[in-house]
Amino acid sequence: MPKTQLFNMEGTAIGEVELSENIFASVVNVPAMHLVVRSYLAAQRQGTQSAKTRGEVRGGGRKIYRQKGTGNARHHGNRAPQFRHGGVVFAPKPRDYVINVPKKVRRLAFKSAMTSKLQDGDIIVVDSLNLTEGKTKLMAGVLKALKADRKALVVLPERNENVVRATANLAEAKTTYVNTLNVYDILNAGKLVLTKAALESVEEVYA
Repeated sequence: MPKTQLFNMEGTAIGEVELSENIFASVVNVPAMHLVVRSYLAAQRQGTQSAKTRGEVRGGGRKIYRQKGTGNARHHGNRAPQFRHGGVVFAPKPRDYVINVPKKVRRLAFKSAMTSKLQDGDIIVVDSLNLTEGKTKLMAGVLKALKADRKALVVLPERNENVVRATANLAEAKTTYVNTLNVYDILNAGKLVLTKAALESVEEVYA
């Protein structure tokens, strides 16, 4: 069974914590993670971009000059793509960018991401995160003590107002919750900082 060190807020190791084999010792499936990340990023796109084709722009309809005898190219209307105020060739239209991923693949990708982070030594488990007030300086000190002051993702079991407020102004850190934790955020983070309660919740949901 995999293990990792348990730290306090001062960055001191106070023991070890056992991790679930189903989550932290699974086979790393790169194609599954790639598919889920693509699906996540595609879902962020609004898909509302739109432009008009030559059949939709206003104006035109009348032949701009006679077919022969002018020495110019043969044209019909003045709303063709090569003209000013003309339509757009292959104009983008509103569309849905969603990539559907089966639930089993999503769970496989999540377990692969967590295993990968553990293998790289980028998972830090803290016994608890309790700040007396929502001051950025306090959270910055905690992350520095944990050596997680570069692209840290702090995972909380539930909303902790002081921790959320204290982390909000840190450019190299952000908070998330167990029920919103996703593969993209895990892989994008430099260090994954979980409270012990958050770790237990993750194992309860995904093990």
